[in-house]
Amino acid sequence: MIYFDQVSKIYPDNSIALDDVSFTIEPNEFVSVVGHSGAGKTTLLKMILAEEKPTEGAVYFQSTNIHELRRNEMNYFRRKIGTIFQDFRLLPNKTAYENIAFAMEVAGKTDEEIESDVPHVLELVDLGKKMWSFPHQLSGGEKQRVAIARAIVNHPDIIIADEPTGNLDPINTYEIVQILKKINDLGTTVILTTHNKGVVDVVNKRVITIESGKIIRDDKEGKYVL
Repeated sequence: MIYFDQVSKIYPDNSIALDDVSFTIEPNEFVSVVGHSGAGKTTLLKMILAEEKPTEGAVYFQSTNIHELRRNEMNYFRRKIGTIFQDFRLLPNKTAYENIAFAMEVAGKTDEEIESDVPHVLELVDLGKKMWSFPHQLSGGEKQRVAIARAIVNHPDIIIADEPTGNLDPINTYEIVQILKKINDLGTTVILTTHNKGVVDVVNKRVITIESGKIIRDDKEGKYVL
């Protein structure tokens, strides 16, 4: 589904974020991308989202070079990806329901689809009873579960989770990991970046380790090894 073909990224200050990186992520895989801060994890995700262009090489989604898409094609492509961030990025003046409904409105979904799907995804992340709560009324773990519901409500092919447990305590971290595993079991590809050894070990799926912009390990059923 996703293929990095000898991708390098050199920034204007001559810092090397990625150095001749090649790998494939198949449909329905759960892949953890690990590495120290500054190793290149965020740049790798930005390549998939077409927020950064390679200096050399190419990134493919199925058989399409992501960075050669026209604007209307790019909008369609990005709808295939749901993104979860460490800092939640919820709209503070909207309830949990409204935050998710807004993502559906942007994607052009109908009122009927919104009324059907929003309660369903909130139940999936165990927040059915918090539907009308505002972000300031939710714990950190609950906010992240709303963010996950928002990411999956439009049925993306891929979920990108960028340090999704970075601001959470161990109990909430474990719950978020279990939800991501459930999403993967339902058929969605999950790409997770994390510094958290415990998260990677609980997932017990493929682990790609990056160091100084290079892939130094790619283990099919890996643990966090650095």
